[in-house]
Amino acid sequence: MMCTAKKCGIRFQPPAIILIYENEMEGKSRQRIMPVRNFSKFSDCNRAAEQLKNNPRHKSYLEQVSLRQLERLFSFLQGYLSGQSLAETMEQIQRETTIDPEEDLNKLDDKELAKRKSIMDELFEKNQKKKDDPNFVYDIEVEFPRDEQLQSCGWDTESADEF
Repeated sequence: MMCTAKKCGIRFQPPAIILIYENEMEGKSRQRIMPVRNFSKFSDCNRAAEQLKNNPRHKSYLEQVSLRQLERLFSFLQGYLSGQSLAETMEQIQRETTIDPEEDLNKLDDKELAKRKSIMDELFEKNQKKKDDPNFVYDIEVEFPRDEQLQSCGWDTESADEF
């Protein structure tokens, strides 16, 4: 079955993922409600998103929906089940999905580091200019302005005779 996902959202009571898609054979818009079972405020959003996306009943419908989007929807559900308001949950998700340039990634555990790397990869893919882009330029040369005199280091001032 060929279908194109248009919108994906969440319903809190009873918990369900709602997908609005267009059936390409008929050209009609349809709605699919996928109930979320056995999910609590302590559940792993990543695992729940993977299980839903790989579920044989929903797999063909969720092909075009990214795993990251499903994780975010499950995070909203988790925040609702924890008693947080929608604004608090949105703020928490925003903090988790942005990279702080001052953060020391060496101090993170493997799971958090993998999460940060996937966020960086996604951001790179989004900002990457490809050959097919209309404003793609093959060889860009940029002159950076020099505001102050370059400082020389002691290690490069020695003569080459010593070698």
